[in-house]
Amino acid sequence: MTPNFISIEELMRILGIETSCDETGIAIYDDKLGLLSHQLYSQVDLHADYGGVVPELASRDHVRKIVPLVQESMKEANCSKEEIDGVAYTQGPGLIGALLVGSSVGRSLAFAWGVPSVGVHHMEGHLLAPMLEDEKPEFPFVALLVSGGHTMLVRVDGIGEYELLGESLDDAAGEAFDKTAKLLGLDYPGGPRLAKLADKGEPSSYHFPRPMTDRPGLDFSFSGLKTYAANTIRDAEMTEQVKANIAFAFQQAVVDTLVIKCRRALKETGLKRLVIAGGVSANIHLRNELAELMQKLRGKVYYPSLAYCTDNGAMIAYAGLQRLKAGQTESIAASVKPRWPLDSLSSLN
Repeated sequence: MTPNFISIEELMRILGIETSCDETGIAIYDDKLGLLSHQLYSQVDLHADYGGVVPELASRDHVRKIVPLVQESMKEANCSKEEIDGVAYTQGPGLIGALLVGSSVGRSLAFAWGVPSVGVHHMEGHLLAPMLEDEKPEFPFVALLVSGGHTMLVRVDGIGEYELLGESLDDAAGEAFDKTAKLLGLDYPGGPRLAKLADKGEPSSYHFPRPMTDRPGLDFSFSGLKTYAANTIRDAEMTEQVKANIAFAFQQAVVDTLVIKCRRALKETGLKRLVIAGGVSANIHLRNELAELMQKLRGKVYYPSLAYCTDNGAMIAYAGLQRLKAGQTESIAASVKPRWPLDSLSSLN
């Protein structure tokens, strides 16, 4: 039986589902009223004993949490199923088992409720997360997408109009943060803990290299920086202050590298607007450095609120609404895409 879909023109209220990795995010977004509910469950405690995400455990926990979170989100929004006009879910990239949980539930709910569903690209969700704020960036802009799984610079001329300017050739910035934190003996998730430890560091104690900044181009590489940190940790007479000094030097090297590449991208494109999104965009030191850069360039930088930097359902609901309004929908047989290039997405124009 085919659902009796409402017309695309009437789409207004969307349920968003995010299950790409280790966070179950559910949200309801209204085209006129904005974000009505936002529920997020983190699996940090589940994976902490293993020092990283265990895919099978992540999938099982999504199964356990997703329906109660949908119910709680509907309750928070004071919204019935009859008031939902569409369902958006993360189709990729991400862990295949985790993606399958969200896509299966999302498409099933849409079929049962007789509304359209759409698969959303996880990084497009991050890229559009600043649109959830009162002050939204106008197109075109340069976006720095920086997280545990991705580091990339993208020219954005509209939704679906993406030109990849540069990306990490190996470890993403967030991944390098987490791995270096583990070398320092910090608990999972290491990135935020390393950033906190860096606040106690002495600036002049160590100087780490700024990888791939001594040559042209906008690609990134952080594996060598991680190795440099590992060698420094191995050779150091470790104390709490030395740990903090190494954390400071490592964070400064990553931040400087990202700022240098952003400056290059803005110069090459001639644009004055910069968007930064993804989990690492919550790093206060990075925010301050990019704000200073944009002030010098007489431009402006845009971020999502801290609650929407990490994986969340709100960004998926917003991105899904835009694609549903443009007439894009998925069949009930749609598949997930663990690997999915951002610049392969269709334009909404």
